Amino acid sequence: MDTPQHAIQVVATRFLEDQSIPEDDRYVFAYTIRIENAGDVPARLISRHWLITDANGKVQEVRGEGVVGEQPWLRPGESFEYTSGAVLETPLGTMQGSYQMLADDGTRFDAEIAPFTLSIPRTLH
Repeated sequence: MDTPQHAIQVVATRFLEDQSIPEDDRYVFAYTIRIENAGDVPARLISRHWLITDANGKVQEVRGEGVVGEQPWLRPGESFEYTSGAVLETPLGTMQGSYQMLADDGTRFDAEIAPFTLSIPRTLH
């Protein structure tokens, strides 16, 4: 049996200047992710696992149920998009991880999230 497939796309990241306090090493970012069921079996997103690394090499590991308080169930071809956030101690960092999925046929699998960058906008003078 083939492993169910899910396509994960990082739609956008942005720096939240109004929530950040650079002088206190607090940089807040929002990210929007879309997950699509590219397989032939419906599946539910059960939990998430993130590795968030700042420019100093400090790693935060985050595990939890669902995403933004939901455990979306996706039929083949359906997608789910959400926005969440991360707080770093540096103006640059990366995130990567996986969603733990449960297909309706009982198959459990991880949908991998490729690394993506969080960074403050560059300014030119």
